[in-house]
Amino acid sequence: NSSCQKKNDDKEDSPQENGVHTNQYSSISPPASPVAQDEPFSTYFEERVPIPDSENQLFSFRKLWAFTGPGFLMSIAYLDPGNIESDLQSGAAAGFKLLWVLLVSTIIGLLLQRLAARLGVVTGMHLAEVCNRQYSTVPRIILWLMVELAIIGSDMQEVIGCAIALNLLSVGRIPLWGGVLITITDTFVFLFLDKYGLRKLEAFFGFLITVMAVSFGYEYVLVKPDQGELLKGMFVPYCAGCGPVQLEQAVGIVGAVIMPHNIYLHSALVKSREVDRKNKKEVKEANKYFFIESTIALFVSFLINVFVVAVFAQAFYNKSNIEVNAECNATGSPHTDLFPLNNNTLEVDIYKGGIVLGCFFGPAALYIWAIGILAAGQSSTMTGTYSGQFVMEGFLNLRWSRFARVLLTRSIAITPTLLVAIFQDVQHLTGMNDFLNVLQSLQLPFALIPILTFTSLKSIMNDFANGLGWKISGGILILGVCAINMYFVIVYVTSLNSVVLYVLAALISVAYLAFVAYLVTICLFALGAPYTAETL
Repeated sequence: NSSCQKKNDDKEDSPQENGVHTNQYSSISPPASPVAQDEPFSTYFEERVPIPDSENQLFSFRKLWAFTGPGFLMSIAYLDPGNIESDLQSGAAAGFKLLWVLLVSTIIGLLLQRLAARLGVVTGMHLAEVCNRQYSTVPRIILWLMVELAIIGSDMQEVIGCAIALNLLSVGRIPLWGGVLITITDTFVFLFLDKYGLRKLEAFFGFLITVMAVSFGYEYVLVKPDQGELLKGMFVPYCAGCGPVQLEQAVGIVGAVIMPHNIYLHSALVKSREVDRKNKKEVKEANKYFFIESTIALFVSFLINVFVVAVFAQAFYNKSNIEVNAECNATGSPHTDLFPLNNNTLEVDIYKGGIVLGCFFGPAALYIWAIGILAAGQSSTMTGTYSGQFVMEGFLNLRWSRFARVLLTRSIAITPTLLVAIFQDVQHLTGMNDFLNVLQSLQLPFALIPILTFTSLKSIMNDFANGLGWKISGGILILGVCAINMYFVIVYVTSLNSVVLYVLAALISVAYLAFVAYLVTICLFALGAPYTAETL
């Protein structure tokens, strides 16, 4: 396979226009066949948002507004029920001490999202489409299956988050499986909102983010966290008196924040703006405004995450089960049996989190919490479905009708969720959530390695390829994030206490590491390692 040599040849043969090589990657993604070229084919871009002119202006709020949308849709993955659960658990287990981990994770996430946005803007193709054109058939199919697994895992958490919220809001009248069915139905309805205009769809997502900010902000004001401790926890990178539990929680925060499917999603969402990619100035400007918008969006998501951590850090850090049981008993809560009469430290998830808030701060706190979780689950479920469509279309070159694609991607993700909801009750989902977090941690290299590879290749990115600084820092960041997530996986596997599972995990690890090594090898060549055409 001489794919790297081919890429370099492409660059040499391609003409220049306004300083940009106009090879196949500088024009709209090539269609699967000549017939498909004339067909309107889109999941999300039946209209493109025009960008207003502003001659010789260094910065324009009108332009920023035109570019605003994709970053906020991307930021929803930082606010999904898995993240909210990670937040409340870190607050209850470590107080304010791990807020700096959340801050660093969000900054790393922003830098990785910058790479994804640049790939989409410069090439006019999203990451799955570029993978489809650059990797040979077998690695491409394996990569697609791995990313699809990550999307299924994420979707299960999001849909179950919605179902838990509906269960809390209905005081247990809507069972878990009923909540899942409701979520499936309304997701289909909302997914067709973009028929009424792309900006209306983006505004709807903005509304859901606002609901989360108001809901969790209300809890924050109600609990009145210690601001000094909060700032200390955010800016002092140290965790005094922390043990294995807090370390695991810190690793969990990194795993929850940086999600593989979100890299694919963001590279696709930026294609919704009208940018002349043959004009270097316009491409550079689009990259600048998308980065500013992503920074604002992730700052908002960071604040919402901080609200959740702070509420549980202030109210429930070092609380024992017996204390919570007594408080719930005193307020007449029907859920006292969730908290056994022992002195073990309180362990919470998004369901128990709502219950303890209701016990300590009244029913309003419980219902407002549930509304926030519902908004988080509903919004992330929709963006997860978009991710599924982009990934499937890009890797498999699907040319199906819009409804058929939504139905297929939804069914793949929803079937296991429904089975879990039918056979598990709402109080016993923590084990499944741990497994899903591990599943997504394992898939991280399959988004991070390709995005660094392709944004470093001049044959794809032309003048916008990563410089030496970005190559080195990007490589170190990705290595660090993957190492942290692998630690999380090892801790989980060693806690299973089963020889059969150990052997199975070892066998899977060999195949997994071999494929990661293959992707890393190609990435190293893209980063500038010497190679010959025969190497690959």
